[in-house]
Amino acid sequence: METTERLVRTWVASGREEEIAQIAADITNGQSTLLNVVKALGEYLVSEENELRSKGVELLSLVLQQLAPTTLNRPSVRTLASFYSDKLDDAETIIPALQGLQTLATFPAFGPAEATTVIEALIRHVKMKALTQNHRFKVFSIIDSVMANHRDVLKGMGLKFLDGYLSFVEGEKDPRNLVLVFAMDRVILIEFDISQRVQTFYDVIFCYFPITFRPPPNNPGGITADDLRLALRSVVSASPLFGPLGIPHYLENLVAVGRPAKRDILETLAVSLPVYGPKVARSFARKLWNSLKLEVFQPVDSATEELAVNALQVLIRTIYTPVEGEPEEAEIEGLAKDACEECLQILREPEKSQARPATRILCAFMTTTSSVAKYTVSQAVPHLTKLFINPDEVGIRPATLVLLAQFIEAARDSSSTDSFLLPYKDEVLGALSSGLKAHNLRLPALTGLKALVTSKGLLSDQELGFIIHHLNEIIQDHPDQFDDISDGILELLSCISEVSPQRVVEQTLPILFSSLPDSAPARDAASERAQIWKNLSYLQTLCTEPQLFETLVICLTNKLELLCSSADAQADLEPSAAYAHALLKTLANVLAVKVKRKHADVAKYLERLVVRVFNLFVHAALVPGEKQAVINVDPRLLQAAAQCATLVVRSLPSSRQEPFVKSVLSALITGNVQPISEGYFKIAREQTLSVFSPTSTSAQKDLILLFTAAIIPVFKEVNLEVPNLGQFLEETIKWILEGAGSDLQRNAAVHLVSVLVNRKADELQDFLESIFTTFWAKEILDKQSPTERRRWAVVSWTWITKALLVRNHTRALQFSEKLFEVFGDASINWGAAKGVGMIPGHDDVFTKDNHAVIKILYAQKYVRVMLPRTIEGSVDGSDTTKQVAYLVALAGLIKSAPKATYLSELPSLIPLLIRGLDLPDPEIRHNVIETLLAAADGETPEKSLVAEHASTLVTSMLKNCLAAETPAANVRIAALRYLAVLPGIVRYDVLHPYKAQVVRELGKALDDPKRAVRKEAVEARTNWFKYNG
Repeated sequence: METTERLVRTWVASGREEEIAQIAADITNGQSTLLNVVKALGEYLVSEENELRSKGVELLSLVLQQLAPTTLNRPSVRTLASFYSDKLDDAETIIPALQGLQTLATFPAFGPAEATTVIEALIRHVKMKALTQNHRFKVFSIIDSVMANHRDVLKGMGLKFLDGYLSFVEGEKDPRNLVLVFAMDRVILIEFDISQRVQTFYDVIFCYFPITFRPPPNNPGGITADDLRLALRSVVSASPLFGPLGIPHYLENLVAVGRPAKRDILETLAVSLPVYGPKVARSFARKLWNSLKLEVFQPVDSATEELAVNALQVLIRTIYTPVEGEPEEAEIEGLAKDACEECLQILREPEKSQARPATRILCAFMTTTSSVAKYTVSQAVPHLTKLFINPDEVGIRPATLVLLAQFIEAARDSSSTDSFLLPYKDEVLGALSSGLKAHNLRLPALTGLKALVTSKGLLSDQELGFIIHHLNEIIQDHPDQFDDISDGILELLSCISEVSPQRVVEQTLPILFSSLPDSAPARDAASERAQIWKNLSYLQTLCTEPQLFETLVICLTNKLELLCSSADAQADLEPSAAYAHALLKTLANVLAVKVKRKHADVAKYLERLVVRVFNLFVHAALVPGEKQAVINVDPRLLQAAAQCATLVVRSLPSSRQEPFVKSVLSALITGNVQPISEGYFKIAREQTLSVFSPTSTSAQKDLILLFTAAIIPVFKEVNLEVPNLGQFLEETIKWILEGAGSDLQRNAAVHLVSVLVNRKADELQDFLESIFTTFWAKEILDKQSPTERRRWAVVSWTWITKALLVRNHTRALQFSEKLFEVFGDASINWGAAKGVGMIPGHDDVFTKDNHAVIKILYAQKYVRVMLPRTIEGSVDGSDTTKQVAYLVALAGLIKSAPKATYLSELPSLIPLLIRGLDLPDPEIRHNVIETLLAAADGETPEKSLVAEHASTLVTSMLKNCLAAETPAANVRIAALRYLAVLPGIVRYDVLHPYKAQVVRELGKALDDPKRAVRKEAVEARTNWFKYNG
């Protein structure tokens, strides 16, 4: 007791928090009690001095705040509730008393009796206008706690509580308090009987609507306008009793407020109408229609128009949704009928501007109720079909067909209106089919037919065949017109193929296939070749569905086999090679779409496509050298075939991948190609490949590209069954350095090695150790080796490192840091420097789609280690050779890394990157500019990192954007893009001196031979023209 008295006296004198904490700790530990605190406060609580009396109550409230909620029992809480309630009557103690009650009301022992006592005391004593915001918040918090835990007590108080509550919240303006008040309002409106106080609640709540609050600059409470808007919307839509008062309020404000408030009203109206009910909605239907249609026919913007249409839908749905258990009305009367008639009157002139919003409204009605939808379709569709076939209205047929197509789309997209189109199907199909015969009607006709086809169960198989017949007529009889609308026709045929693929296979594909010759057109037959390319692009778009793709594969592989078997050694092979390449690319592109869409049928094309394509190239490679004048040794064809192989093998489960990948590796190691190359050409059993043999032909070596493509997407679980995988990889690397005859072969072999390292790194510890020590010393550090051999050794090292890094292997960074050791070697330092930047970057080999072993954040970990060292080397001018290599590495590293990993280093990086713009390698300059573009994202003129370098940047970018100075188109495009963003990130007073020069030089870029460059030049020049202070 003495300790408690001492702590109380000390706090009264000093006001320190330590004493409060100690008193609370003593009570919690049982060394004191709340009764002891009250006794120690006795003289203060009854003191005639206002300050002492207030401090006494405040100390008790502060101690209460620091106690656990379960510390006090029911009698203690009852006593404190009564004590605090009495203190509310004292102007000097009301603030600390509210503070204590705010805490006490949350305690479990705070019961119904205490709730009644406290609420009655608040109503009796508290005058909200005399309190500041934070003290009013305490009052609201007390009521909120009681409402949450003792709602029945408040309901039992009836009007006494409601009147008191209304007096508390009336006139509240602080947004922090209003968020809490609106939450309590909603509970009261939903759960309490407010029937005798509807007008009062309306006055108190609707005075805030619509919200026009704008947060102050510092926004102490963090409350946004949207927070208040959403909270108030939940209140005004909480009770059906608000309907007769609320709707006039909405309508009055709808015509008088700005766009944000208008949108708020429309959104609120859509939420409120279902709550207010059909009776209220009917009584205000005409007024609501007159106001809402104005927002559709004369919209202030598209967003407001959309909200108005949605509000109309809600209004119709509210009025016409039948009561559960009752049948829908057979006849539509009232607003829906009147609105339809009004809109149809406008649609008598479909070419007029008002026809579009009228159609928009009628289409919206189709997604309301089935009765309204049925009525709308029955009125609108016959009206438009009659208008279309009327010979006196030929001039308005295009506009009529556009509107009809919109109705069909709306009917399709609605939940239950497909069957409502059935009675009018013949007339609609006739009008749309007729539209296909006139050039100016074809686009809307195709749109309408697509909507018909995609309407579930609407058209029969014969009717789909009828549509295809009309489309085929355009393809065959009007090829010049078909080109203009090919996208629409192919899209429609694709939709039909999803419903009835056999019809497309039987009717359309033969027409397109017949235009593909068995042999390539001559080199000078440009028009024939262009038509073949077009037809292949049409087939590529159309044949993604399983049945169509199967037919495509059969046809194109047959033509490929004919091309490969009929090539004349004396003839010009280039046209045939180009034709075969186009066939393979078509298959590859369709496969890419199918894989993206996760079509299940892709897997079956391992035998039907991949193995047959392998047969073409393996057979060609086994032909003796003097007879190899065949197109299927062309590397371009190999690359297209490799794309097909990767896509198909990627789609296989590991159980099917395993035998095929084993066979591919067996072909590489033992030369046995029988299991993977069955097809058109017969390959004798005794014929074997020798890809890695020193005496192997170039055609056989090129097959490494095809075999690698099949292994790239292998799962890590696949058992390769290579007797000594490490030895195989070492031999492959040796072949890269000694045996490969082209960069294409070397790159494929490097990818093969890196993929196997990525999947099987845990089994290759000896191989990795050998590479890290012996290979590095012998093949990379040894300056006696030929430069080209060392360059490819660095490339191999880089890809092995990348394979380890993406899986977060423990040795990845050791391998990466080794590359810094050769930055001083002018023969290979650029390759090593590029490797540092390439290692963490994205590529097409190590992807999730290809089932690579990839761990998260590998790039961030790499950059965190490598970037500081790269920056340090870039600023060290003691060795120019090394410094340039570090700059190359920096440009590549930042290009490959996510911006977040180097954001904090940008101020020091910008000068280094600018130096990289003078390097001769266009790839490095492109990387630097792309990095500067990424750094510019989010910058403002006030906080620009590049303002002090503006002169250098402008000069350098102008140099890099002109074809005479920079042959690489991607560099010119990047430079122009950066010039386009500069005015947005640098102050006008800094850039103004260069404006005339930039505009003049950009004029030269407008004559660039590349269209993509000219497009960027126009954008950049426009930005500089508009650039003013």
